[in-house]
Amino acid sequence: MNQPQINPNVSVDCALFSFDGSELEVLLIERMAGETTLEDDLLALPGNLIYQNENLDQAANRVLFELTGLENIFLEQVYTFGDPARITKEKDQDWLKKIRVHPEARVITVAYTSLVKKSNLKVSPSSFARKALWVKVKEVPQLAFDHNEIFTKALDFLKQKIYLQPLGYELLPERFTLAQLQKLYEAILDDSFDKRNFRRKILRTSFIVPLDEKQQGVAHKPARLYRFDKSQFHQI
Repeated sequence: MNQPQINPNVSVDCALFSFDGSELEVLLIERMAGETTLEDDLLALPGNLIYQNENLDQAANRVLFELTGLENIFLEQVYTFGDPARITKEKDQDWLKKIRVHPEARVITVAYTSLVKKSNLKVSPSSFARKALWVKVKEVPQLAFDHNEIFTKALDFLKQKIYLQPLGYELLPERFTLAQLQKLYEAILDDSFDKRNFRRKILRTSFIVPLDEKQQGVAHKPARLYRFDKSQFHQI
């Protein structure tokens, strides 16, 4: 089977977020330059050039499927990055020369935000990644290309969307406590909330449904469990 033809001028980059129960994390990769050795200590967001026969969403889903093995996960376009000076770091230029047929080509990148429960996946480095690792959003280092800008834009997008879509559904267990939900909101918004006020505000909405169940196997007093009803989501 012939390899699809690559478009050398358009790529997708994906900021894949997850929640470890207390902090928000993003998936980063160590770049790989084929079979060659290359001194490269810059991590990057997962991404790749698109194929000529696929649209942008298909390309982003392909990139994430190669890394996670998952399909149909939450994925939304964030922004398009097309600065002619996107590639200025010497390490980026060296890497492109090792892997691209047209390393000098100007590349327009469409960025995506994606969400996934870590318990649902086992990350497997693919053709463009030597290693993949979860990094806390507060500890993201200097990244390749303009990926710090892309990461920041994707995180800001997530902060705005948390009030417009039931994103917690993508990151929490199917049944969760209000304490878990509060920690998620605090992690995404990088803020702290008064417990009583947060619960009063959340419980006034119709998208949080109380269950006749409590936690099991915990050392403390079991808390009541809740679930999301995405069809009833309204702005808080």
